[in-house]
Amino acid sequence: MADTTMTTDRSAAEKTALAVLVSISFCHLLNDMLQSLLPAIYPMIKDRFSLSFSEVGLITLTYQITASLLQPLVGLYTDRSPKNYALPVGMGFTLTGLLLLSVAPSFPLLLLAAALVGTGSSVFHPESSRVARLASGGRHGLAQSLFQVGGNVGSAIGPLAAAFLILPRGQSSVAWFSLGALLAIIVLTRIGAWFGAHRKAKTGLARRAVQSVTLTRGEIGRAVAVLMALIFSKYFYLASLTSYYTFYLISRFGVSVKTAQIDLFVFLGATAVGTIAGGPIGDRIGRKKVIWGSILGVLPFTLVLPYASLPWTVVLTIPIGLILASAFSAIVVYAQELMPGRVGMVAGLFFGFAFGMGGVGAAVLGVLADWQGITTVYRLCAFLPLIGLLTAFLPNIEVARSAKASG
Repeated sequence: MADTTMTTDRSAAEKTALAVLVSISFCHLLNDMLQSLLPAIYPMIKDRFSLSFSEVGLITLTYQITASLLQPLVGLYTDRSPKNYALPVGMGFTLTGLLLLSVAPSFPLLLLAAALVGTGSSVFHPESSRVARLASGGRHGLAQSLFQVGGNVGSAIGPLAAAFLILPRGQSSVAWFSLGALLAIIVLTRIGAWFGAHRKAKTGLARRAVQSVTLTRGEIGRAVAVLMALIFSKYFYLASLTSYYTFYLISRFGVSVKTAQIDLFVFLGATAVGTIAGGPIGDRIGRKKVIWGSILGVLPFTLVLPYASLPWTVVLTIPIGLILASAFSAIVVYAQELMPGRVGMVAGLFFGFAFGMGGVGAAVLGVLADWQGITTVYRLCAFLPLIGLLTAFLPNIEVARSAKASG
């Protein structure tokens, strides 16, 4: 009877954790859908405010740098002093930013709106990643991928929403998407209650379960530096597609804005599929192998892309999205295993650095596009995946743990 009761309790707990994991992934979908509206409406606001590519890049830089600088600080603070309701508060910043974006009459207020959305992101990502790990049941790669795929799906939906709902109706229609932020606040408030009830019991168990690897502080530092270089490669290249792919298609092939947004959706949809695959594969074969394949493996496709016809350009973005997107979940979980007990700080550091590189990339590539043309951007960025060769310098954590266990 006691065994039956324990089994029933465990099954109920697992179902509850799965529901939380699905809920936080859904909120990630809403969060990233709302964030992706900003780059999706760049063609509209570029025309309305007569912006240069450099000014478009500055909007992205403002959003990304705000999120980049604050995320690791938020993660470090909440590692030490967890806040049960940080997530709905963070979403409140996003809500405010969207409302301002819908009525902003000038470029400076567009920058402020971007900064508010970035601030919301700076709270959401480290805290929601912590919730996902807490609800993972030990399958950290799968949990991180499921969490991440929500964001990727949201990022893919954003351009479609912009193409069919915002572009025909104008800037003010952005305000309707504040309803999505309100829905997320409601769900995140319930998740915050679950988090408060479960974090104390599970944090101690997690720390006892995770064994530190037999690496020196210097070796861990060098491994983190390599991971940062890989994030730079991935997100600098992604910036060329998320911020300028629609302009590239319009400029080179003469497609309409709506067609360009649909083609962007194809690429972002591929990244969603790649994201959900990366974590479980990493759980099975090891994070390092996934990182190897996902960064360096995309190189043949990026080299061909700038010289392809319109149909092949769209086709090539599919394997680029699939392969490149599988890296991030593996990188985050690998880093969390390098530094156990620092879940929020690691998530904030890598999400923040990823956003920062996306922002810097957008700004730098915008200047390059103004100077040398949009096609030059893709010809130069095609070589970024070569940085994936640095994966050879990452230690094999599984081997390190085995050595410690045998010792």
